[in-house]
Amino acid sequence: MTDLRPIGLLAELTHRCPLGCPYCSNPLDLVRAGQELDTKTWTRVFAEAAELGALHVHLSGGEPLVRKDIAELVNAAHLAGLYTNLITSAVGLTAQSLTELRAAGLEHVQISIQGVDTARADAVAHHKGAAKAKREAAKLVVEEGLALTVNAVIHRGNIADVAAIIDLAEGWGAGRLEVAHVQYHGWAIANRASLMPAREDFLAAAKIVEDARKRLEGTLVIDHVIPDYYAERPKACMGGWGRQVIVVAPDGRALPCHAAATLPGLAFDNVREKPLGEIWTNSEAFQKFRGTEWMPKPCQGCERAEIDWGGCRCQAFALTGNPATTDPVCALSPDHQKMREMATADAASTNGTYRFRRIGG
Repeated sequence: MTDLRPIGLLAELTHRCPLGCPYCSNPLDLVRAGQELDTKTWTRVFAEAAELGALHVHLSGGEPLVRKDIAELVNAAHLAGLYTNLITSAVGLTAQSLTELRAAGLEHVQISIQGVDTARADAVAHHKGAAKAKREAAKLVVEEGLALTVNAVIHRGNIADVAAIIDLAEGWGAGRLEVAHVQYHGWAIANRASLMPAREDFLAAAKIVEDARKRLEGTLVIDHVIPDYYAERPKACMGGWGRQVIVVAPDGRALPCHAAATLPGLAFDNVREKPLGEIWTNSEAFQKFRGTEWMPKPCQGCERAEIDWGGCRCQAFALTGNPATTDPVCALSPDHQKMREMATADAASTNGTYRFRRIGG
């Protein structure tokens, strides 16, 4: 049992997407359209999330706009009392659809970008015309009076453009910019040797971000998600396992984080069969790494144990084969140096070929 309440719901409405980004956080084994939850079930999930205490819902994917019932889903979330944020590639977002979504209760739009150079951005997105669509959609969002966040995923191919990306977000009228270095899960880990930047390039980009934060204070909020492979201490993944966020996958599986299904030995309950509140409170999977009792040394007893909550379980598994070990991001982990050497080797790789995301793997 737990007295914890989630503050947010990440609703992965679909894995379908017109883009093929090689760093997509979706799993390699994507959920097909026929397996997706229907409108009625999502409506119930939104109401149950609000009853649990969630304040906001991130309507994500894949690309949520491919759902024909997207306006109905936005309205259901709005009527449940949740702050609604659409996380979108913006491909397919039109003036008419945006007006309909706003009327349904949409309050915030997050648009992902692949860079500032149109040709290179389209190449990374694996979709011709994507960059143009994003630029036009951002203008529509601002004109519609909705809050706009620009999410720029940073990797070796665009890290030199960080300053230009900041200028782009400011020029678009965004209120928030996420400078988010690739986190190596899902498709990104399959493309790590093509995506990993050099440490010195990351440090240079970090300096640009910090300078821009000071210069644009009060105008543009800039969040900086640093690459774990170059960090010394882990982040509290999703605010801690089963502590702040609940993820519902397109097929209805309730997860503590979007990559949790990669972990062996865990059975995830499905909202088709159980109420969200029961899953959050009693699910064995949610309790597995919740709190601090599960932690090994040096996490056990560490002064940061209730700050980073042990870091990322999926990353620990991906790098060590053991989801219950110390996240190698931590400088105290016996695997930290191995992870740093791995990053250095990947950054020096001349592999420029991407494995693009697509249904079918």
